[in-house]
Formats: sequence, C-alpha cells, structure tokens
Amino acid sequence: MADHRVHVALGERAYDILIGERLLDDAGAILAQRFAGRRFGIITDENVAACQLPRLAASLTAAGLDYATIVLPAGESTKSYAYLESAVEGLLAARLERGDLVIALGGGVIGDLAGFAAAIARRGMDFVQMPTSLLAQVDSPVGGKTGINSPHGKNLVGAFHQPKLVLADLSTLNTLPARQFAAGYAEIVKYGLIDDEAFFFWLEENRVEIFEGGPARGEAIARCCKAKARVVIEDEKELGVRALLNLGHTFGHALEKDTGYSNRLLHGEGVSIGMVLAHSFSAKLGMAPSQDIGRIEAHLRDAGLPTRLGDIEGKIGATEKLMAAIGQDKKVSRGALTFILTRGIGQAFIEKNVDPTAVTEFLETVRTA
Repeated sequence: MADHRVHVALGERAYDILIGERLLDDAGAILAQRFAGRRFGIITDENVAACQLPRLAASLTAAGLDYATIVLPAGESTKSYAYLESAVEGLLAARLERGDLVIALGGGVIGDLAGFAAAIARRGMDFVQMPTSLLAQVDSPVGGKTGINSPHGKNLVGAFHQPKLVLADLSTLNTLPARQFAAGYAEIVKYGLIDDEAFFFWLEENRVEIFEGGPARGEAIARCCKAKARVVIEDEKELGVRALLNLGHTFGHALEKDTGYSNRLLHGEGVSIGMVLAHSFSAKLGMAPSQDIGRIEAHLRDAGLPTRLGDIEGKIGATEKLMAAIGQDKKVSRGALTFILTRGIGQAFIEKNVDPTAVTEFLETVRTA
C-alpha cells in the first residue's frame, strides 16, 4: 500500500511514483493490473539481488508474471559501455519483445543503466523503476535521465527515457549501510538548498527521524519527488531550469572522476562536498552570505557526510586535472563553463560564462584549506 503518490504530468509520457512500505511484495499485483500480458526483464546488481530480488521474484510469481533476471556487479564502475552491452544482450537473449518491460531494481547506477538499456534495446522498450537506495528514491527515478559514464566524464552518454511507473519501497532502505543512506540524504538536502528554504529548515528539525525511519522519511522522499517533478514538467530535456537540479554536481562529478568512480567517494558524498563548494564559490564571488556556508556544512556533517576535499580518502589530483573534468561537464556550452551558484539557502540560480580562472583560483584555495 502506497503512503504517498506523486504524479509526473508529462502528457502521454505521464507516470506515477508510488512511495510506501513493502511495495516490492505488492509489485506483482500492481504490475499485473497495469501491464497485463507483458513479460519482464529484471536488471539488478549482486548486492540488491541478494537481499531484495527474492521478494520481487516471489511477488511476480504469485501474480503469474513471467520474468528473466540479469544480475550485474555492484558499484559506479558498472555504469559503463561493457555492462550496458551485458544488459542489452541479456534482454535480447531472454527473447523479451519491444512490448515487454524492463524493471530497474537497485540504486541510481542500476536505474540509469537499465533505463538506458531499455531506451535502446529493440529501439525502445518500456521500463519500471524500483529504486532501492535513498539516493535513487529521491532523485534518479524522476525525470527520465538515463545513461552511463564515459572515460571523459560522468553521465556523458545516455538518453531521456521516461519510466512507466516508479515503485519506491521504503522498507528496502532498512538494509542500506549507514554510509549509503547518508550519501542519499545529500540529494534530499539539495532540494532545500535549490529553492525551498523552508524545506531545509524542516530537514534541520527532522533529520534524526528521517535517519531512524519515522514518518518523516516518507514525507521527505515525497517532497523531493514532487519538487523534481515540477521542474521536469517545465523542462523535460534540461534546456533551462532543470539544470538547477545539478547544484553541487559540477564540482562533485569532477571529484568522482578524479577518484575513479570508486568507493573512495560515493556520488552523494561528491554532491555534499560540491554543494559546500558551490556556496563557498558564490560567497567568494560576493553573491551569497558567507554565514550560510557554516550552517549548510554543519547540517551535512551531522548527517555523516564529507564537506571538504580533505575529507576524501587519499590524494586528490592536481587542480588542472579537476578543471579538465569540469570542462567536460554536460552544462558546458560552446566551451563556456556553466555553474549552479546561489544567493543563499534556497536561492540557487544558473550562472553561465563563469570565468575558468576564478574557478581555478578558488580550487587552489580550498585545496589548501
């Protein structure tokens, strides 16, 4: 039974996000009702397969649904050409047809990769998102951005491909390691920092309950999904305001690339550091009050998140290397840098033609802080 329902109103591509406890156990009945006569291809990773796949499989079997399963390695490195090929070839080997559906069962990596596989297999198959991590439940299932990483940078290869349905089972979050849960929380904080100061204040009051699994957890996820849905409806293909959702990501993605998309720095941890850097850079440029930085940093630290370059295990590459990664950011236009900056908590904005020299000098400063 869903506790929250968020409708993403995109005309003929509209879909629902259902949020609640034990939705994986109800998935078979839900899918049988909405997609009668279809077969399903489940794409997941080894970790999720061990703890969540049996629940989904039992639910599909009980509903009389036929399915095939493709299990990939866990981790950011799976978002690659090699495992995209594995996913697509697995769907074809299972003789899934264009009218059948792909199920993305896992965190953000699986959601992005499986969605992209669905977008290109047989020139386009429908898919259902079943996100099992906090980060995935508040971010990646909404909006249809799918893809993989390239040696040149993160998320540089992909497609816009909207799901037909999202089932966010809150009970899957109970099995997450503490570090993974905290990394997902960074994306929740992001929505307060973009344009909802009141939500950021609410998070300050309710963070403990969110981490402990009280009603505030489902409420926070639903509020994030609603916020993202509003932006996606206005700018589905990220030609304008949707870029605001990348607050903290320009710096964060560069740090992820520098650490080799490894366990040294999880995506949400990169976003956490990136959001602090974005506010610090805005303050350095005289655009934002410096006192906000301490408040944001304190909240993220209380949540168990890194906030500075020095918090990353091991040595960070040279500033020139970070700048090269920033230069490959997908918001770059005609070689000019675009950043999501801020005038304060809840006041993010898109700044084009950012001076690369200013960014370089800023990075040099924070590297030694």
